Amino acid sequence: MAVTFHDVHTESGFKSLEDHLSGKPYISGDALTKDDIKVYGAVVEKPGDAYPNASKWYESLSEQLAASFPGQAVGVRFTSQPIPASSAPVEENKKEAAAADDDDDLDLFGDETEEDKKAAEAREAAKKASSKKKESGKSSILLDVKPWDDETDMKKLEETVRSIHMEGLTWGASKLVAVGYGIKKLQIMMTIVDDLVSVDNLIEDYLTVEPANEYIQSCDIVAFNKI
Repeated sequence: MAVTFHDVHTESGFKSLEDHLSGKPYISGDALTKDDIKVYGAVVEKPGDAYPNASKWYESLSEQLAASFPGQAVGVRFTSQPIPASSAPVEENKKEAAAADDDDDLDLFGDETEEDKKAAEAREAAKKASSKKKESGKSSILLDVKPWDDETDMKKLEETVRSIHMEGLTWGASKLVAVGYGIKKLQIMMTIVDDLVSVDNLIEDYLTVEPANEYIQSCDIVAFNKI
């Protein structure tokens, strides 16, 4: 049986509310929502000791609402005492609240609306997109860049490597390492943003094609570390 504005002050209404609040502090779960405010506004007196869940919920809302909204708010009272039937201002507030909501009954157990589902899906998608963006990291790579022979101008070779610019790529320290027979190779560090730069594409599309291949014979990844 759904609890409505019309029956939360009756014994059966209190029992439905008591059962619904079993195991949770608020009507919709762990957080205070407009459902709690609406039902609270419809309760004409504090539930008795026979309804411990409803009584605890009522006292909690009374304290929170009193602290957040000093005084009297539309459709809500901030006292745990029963409201006299002759309390005209409160009755007028109830009428105004009912007119504003355009809804006499509150079904606590109704199905989730299509709008609610779409809103929840949108929030979840935004959360995943944000998490994915935060997870984008960087990597540090050490490259071996080998010349064609001992006559290759290694200064020109390094200038060619460093002339390659792209978003997410930063060149670092470098040194020449002897290979043998008078040949030296260039070892150079680089830092990349993982989502923006592919090392394989950098080698295949930039370092080993014209005009870079005039100096560069091949490239090898010596070390690849996530930062």
